[in-house]
Amino acid sequence: MTKNTKVNAAILIIGNEILSGRTQDTNTSTLATWLNSLGVKVNEARVIPDIEKTIADTLNVLRKENNYVFTTGGIGPTHDDITAQSVSKAFGLKYEIHKEAFEILKSYYKPGEFNEGRQKMVWMPKDAMLILNPTSGAPGFSVENVFCLPGVPSILKSMLGGLKNRIVGGEPILSQTLSLKTVESEIASSLKKVQNQNQEVEIGSYPFFHAGKLGVSIVIRSENQSKIDECSSQILKFVREKKIEVVER
Repeated sequence: MTKNTKVNAAILIIGNEILSGRTQDTNTSTLATWLNSLGVKVNEARVIPDIEKTIADTLNVLRKENNYVFTTGGIGPTHDDITAQSVSKAFGLKYEIHKEAFEILKSYYKPGEFNEGRQKMVWMPKDAMLILNPTSGAPGFSVENVFCLPGVPSILKSMLGGLKNRIVGGEPILSQTLSLKTVESEIASSLKKVQNQNQEVEIGSYPFFHAGKLGVSIVIRSENQSKIDECSSQILKFVREKKIEVVER
């Protein structure tokens, strides 16, 4: 892959606790922000339950449609942590003890603490590459273009640094935000014209309520700063004509 290539990814959040609402997903935001900074555009994010067939089938779709797939959750020590065996099934690989992961965890825990539950965390697809974990010892793993990370947000975040050199992105995706004291309906047609004239730039509008102010944030995203600047000036032109106030957030 070379620079300027469109590089994309999908995020697969695995866990019944997310679907039930017991746990709030923050990993999508963390991963998407990190991937954007590397020049990888996130095409989609899905949340699925801890069901082996669902995980394997979804992975097999996403890994063919994207340069990278990142999964979070389901690689811990409990009975419902089935991501590793599901990835093995998706790739048709043997599910076995990863010798290097075993040695890492054996030395991480005090004698007698590396019990049967914790040993479950070293079972992985055959020949998986490890993703080292500086926070809690238990590594994640990757197979081809699929990268499997834990669901605990602080641990996931700590593991991204070690992955940076394994992700080849395109140009970093830049963004600019304009916050306006208005409502979406007031700017919709003008914004659509600007979007039609700037097909290579992604323009999004997002209502906000902040410090008693109701408004709309317009986010302009592109790999090219000059295209963002051009778009921004076209938007500010109609904003001035409509006498809409630009607000600091």
